[in-house]
Amino acid sequence: MSSDHPIGVFDSGLGGLTVVSAIQKLLPDESIIYFGDTARVPYGNKSTDLIRGYSLEISDYLLNQNTKLLVVACNTASALALTTLKEHLDIPVIGVIEPGVRAALTATRNNRIGVIGTISTIQSNVYQKELRNRYEKISVFGQPCPLFVPLVEEGWVDDDITRRVAKIYLKDLNAQDIDTLILGCTHYPLLKSVLQETVLPGTILVDSAEVVTEEIRSILNDLNLKTSAEDTGTLSCYVSDLPARFEMVASRFLGDSIAHVSKIHL
Repeated sequence: MSSDHPIGVFDSGLGGLTVVSAIQKLLPDESIIYFGDTARVPYGNKSTDLIRGYSLEISDYLLNQNTKLLVVACNTASALALTTLKEHLDIPVIGVIEPGVRAALTATRNNRIGVIGTISTIQSNVYQKELRNRYEKISVFGQPCPLFVPLVEEGWVDDDITRRVAKIYLKDLNAQDIDTLILGCTHYPLLKSVLQETVLPGTILVDSAEVVTEEIRSILNDLNLKTSAEDTGTLSCYVSDLPARFEMVASRFLGDSIAHVSKIHL
């Protein structure tokens, strides 16, 4: 494994591009290969066996592209397939759940933490279980926010409709006096401005994309895998369906157009 090999990132669709954006900001020299499984999104309504099978297919593809580290930028795959991937691969594998949990436990002052995510993520209780496993006295309150993903993909991240939806979703969490809110979906960082307006004053938002990137940097340094390249790293994107749609929406996540997106069949 060479330190100049790329970082691999995958998600069921587009949301993992928030992780890509965070990597580009913190580690601009690193090259990235991104795979969005757009033909099989969403993962939330699939069985555990299917999710593990999809994740193994994608990870094998990214490993064949000589990736030096794999980021599972999907909450569902992180919850259901991370252990399998760690056993299967001989490179470091990072999910989005554990880093977010650790950051939330560090940030909270009153031990009352909220989690927002897709319906499947909240119903799985994966964040709730992980938080309580680490600190049994923590109080966790989950809230599914299914409309946030389509609003983000439509580009309505600073819109009155989005603000009204956020007030409805976060009303009960505010009533629980949470002081920390985990953004349990990789689309949600694009709504940070609206969410910060809507939560109680002083509430800390935990952006999994940012904390995952901090962990990536730590692992690369610990394993001496940080690139020696001095130029800005490259980004290669692959999808399993509809690259044109991917290119259009991806620019909203990255703040810039993507030069090249390839459709592949696993």
